[in-house]
Amino acid sequence: MTHPYRWKICALLFFATTINYLDRQVLGLLKPVLELQFHWSETDYSYLVVVFQACYAAGLLIFGRLIDRLGTKLGYGLCLAVWSLAAVGHAAAQSTFSFMIMRALLGLGESGNFPAAIKAVSEWFPKKERALAVGILTAGTSIGAILAPACVPWLASHYGWQAAFVVTGLTGFVWLIFWKLFYDKPGAHPRVSVTELAYINQDVNAEPEHAVKWRTLLTLRATWAFIAGKFLTDPIWWFMLFWLPSYFTSRFGLSLADLALPLMIVYCATSVGSVAGGWLSSRLIGAGWPVQRARRNVMLCMAVLVTPLAASSYIDNLWTMVALLSLAAAAHQGWSANIFTTVADNFPRSQVASVMGIGSTAGSVGGMIFPLIIGLVLDHYKALEQLNLGYNILFILCASAYLVAWVAMRLIDGAPAPASIATQSPDSRFTPQQTSKTSR
Repeated sequence: MTHPYRWKICALLFFATTINYLDRQVLGLLKPVLELQFHWSETDYSYLVVVFQACYAAGLLIFGRLIDRLGTKLGYGLCLAVWSLAAVGHAAAQSTFSFMIMRALLGLGESGNFPAAIKAVSEWFPKKERALAVGILTAGTSIGAILAPACVPWLASHYGWQAAFVVTGLTGFVWLIFWKLFYDKPGAHPRVSVTELAYINQDVNAEPEHAVKWRTLLTLRATWAFIAGKFLTDPIWWFMLFWLPSYFTSRFGLSLADLALPLMIVYCATSVGSVAGGWLSSRLIGAGWPVQRARRNVMLCMAVLVTPLAASSYIDNLWTMVALLSLAAAAHQGWSANIFTTVADNFPRSQVASVMGIGSTAGSVGGMIFPLIIGLVLDHYKALEQLNLGYNILFILCASAYLVAWVAMRLIDGAPAPASIATQSPDSRFTPQQTSKTSR
């Protein structure tokens, strides 16, 4: 097959996710500057993170359902327009309260990124390619996080912190032009050949004709397994995004300009982990492994790779710590590429964004709880002049979270078979033939 169009769609999703993480990372990078100007304590900053997470959680429920109703093209475009406006709006903030308003709007808009992106993957890729496609698009989180320390400190140093928010926020409006021009569903897209369309739809089951309500989705084990995995592991990624700049500054005395290289190395590693995690499970499926078995084994491998982070208290060298954080961050992204893909594996395309919204809301709830713990722990040990000990405790929690999540998901989901939403039974399982008969 020559020049399959689906990989161009994957590139669009990758760039949207890159912009998503570029915009959300700006505040964390400017924290050392802004906390002096606005007199923030660690707890004050944690409140800003919580406001973002709370609105992100609310937005996931709203946009997840809305994207399923409006369709991927319109729903995704709406989300990106909202968060880009909010990103630029940070430049006008003059107080902690106005920052909270902008963080709230940013969280609301950014929440639609992954429900829309995973829904697009379910529309454009067969199961054996989905984890790789998700791995590529989630690598955008890494590239966004790399671009942020590469450009934000420079923009802030030369043009002021407001310029950093404006320039990064405007990139979303550029992406919207390309999205309008190049995206549509495969069956309606003039650039998709008959051969490629058949390849995309090779393992598509009949879709349920009725609208499936959340209470029905919440009776399924696969939904709750996804909820548990996201609740336990999403907060770790938020910690890496929002507190690593502060950690490097306090632990190793790095200035704003010095932060760029260590952070770029950590986030560059996540790009490798994202693509490698998606590629590995896709390779195993191609070699004949059952889909669920491949996903689960790769996720277990990623969970184990995070555990060395517990040894952070024994490390005093900056670059050794950077290496340890790079391994953990890469493993997180490999984990994410596969846990996201389980939704596309287990649910019809028409319900993917809704389930993504529900599970990711749980991740955001965890992301609201953990920052409060972080703020309390760090302020406590800061008062005792033992701030590094506070970070060590937090890294131990991070190191164990993925194994706990993997075990919880196995206990909840049980046998490795797709979920059925054709009935409301939590134990329902289906074969393609059963699904087709039920939905009709």
